[in-house]
Amino acid sequence: MISGMDHLPTTEAAVTALRALADAYGREIEVTHDIGADRTSRRTAAGVGVTTDPDGSLPHEAYVELGGSPQVSVRLYPDDDALITVDGVQCPDIARDDVPAFLRSLYEDHAWVTGRRFPPSHHLMVPLPGDRVHKEFIGLLLSPWLADRVR
Repeated sequence: MISGMDHLPTTEAAVTALRALADAYGREIEVTHDIGADRTSRRTAAGVGVTTDPDGSLPHEAYVELGGSPQVSVRLYPDDDALITVDGVQCPDIARDDVPAFLRSLYEDHAWVTGRRFPPSHHLMVPLPGDRVHKEFIGLLLSPWLADRVR
């Protein structure tokens, strides 16, 4: 299994790590690939018929859906980062290398939710390697999975 500190140099390496993670946790996985500057979400200004970046490379983006609870999707961008969505809570700007550790924290029940009465708010807290914690605002609506993790 991929450890939390491994470098994932490409989108394909990250997809391979996520497939291994899905297998380890018994999760179904569905992957959609978008390859080429004309197909990736952050390169809409690439122009008609332009498929490569200025350096000649083909940008590769992938969208991954994982089965089970919580409902998790991961959009892996060609720019070494990802958007992870957990039960509708979007967690942007996750470093690609941190994606497996982020998901392990979810699946091993290390993530938690903080709550505050006034003003009412909740945050999803996901521990990452190196004593870091990703903190994401949730708002007022909590899924059952998120509600079970309120501290």
